[in-house]
Amino acid sequence: MNRRYFFTGVAAAGTIIGAGGALAHPPKTLPNYNLPEEILPQIVPIAAGLAPYQIHIDPDEFALYWTLPGNTAMRYVVGIGRPGLYEAGQFYIGAKKEWPSWTPTPDMIRRDPDAYARFEDGLEGGLNNPLGARALYLFTAERGDTFLRIHGTNDPSTLARQVSNGCARLINDQMVDLYDRVPVGTPVVLYPPRSGDL
Repeated sequence: MNRRYFFTGVAAAGTIIGAGGALAHPPKTLPNYNLPEEILPQIVPIAAGLAPYQIHIDPDEFALYWTLPGNTAMRYVVGIGRPGLYEAGQFYIGAKKEWPSWTPTPDMIRRDPDAYARFEDGLEGGLNNPLGARALYLFTAERGDTFLRIHGTNDPSTLARQVSNGCARLINDQMVDLYDRVPVGTPVVLYPPRSGDL
């Protein structure tokens, strides 16, 4: 996968989506996160060359792009994998779940047993579940489920940071909006960082 940047003019030419709760499907059971304007989803122009209805994640910008017709995309601010845990590659959405349950992987338990061992039998879905309100499950043809997710979070302080065990996270209400747009089978590209040090 060649590292390409198709996203142009996002800071200057975005249309804010969601100010005042104007997401496509505003959830009724989630808190109002009162996010600053720069964290709200925006429709942004992108350079020609990307097919519509795909997900592209740029780790350097902490941005997830849901591409649309007419060289535009919906841009969401995300948290990404911590150094050494971010995995670039080409994936597809193999499953979708609302209020998913969560079980830490054996690698997560080995890396940090104090944080994860108590959840080895799993945690039911809910607002404080690490996967949040919705999750998109990343698969490849060779590996099947990669255990990487695009998921919700209840903690806005984790956005625009390297915080996760390899997954990408959006604040819950924005994750609900993305979830409603994205069908199973959607292509997903996680680009390598420019610096190569994630």
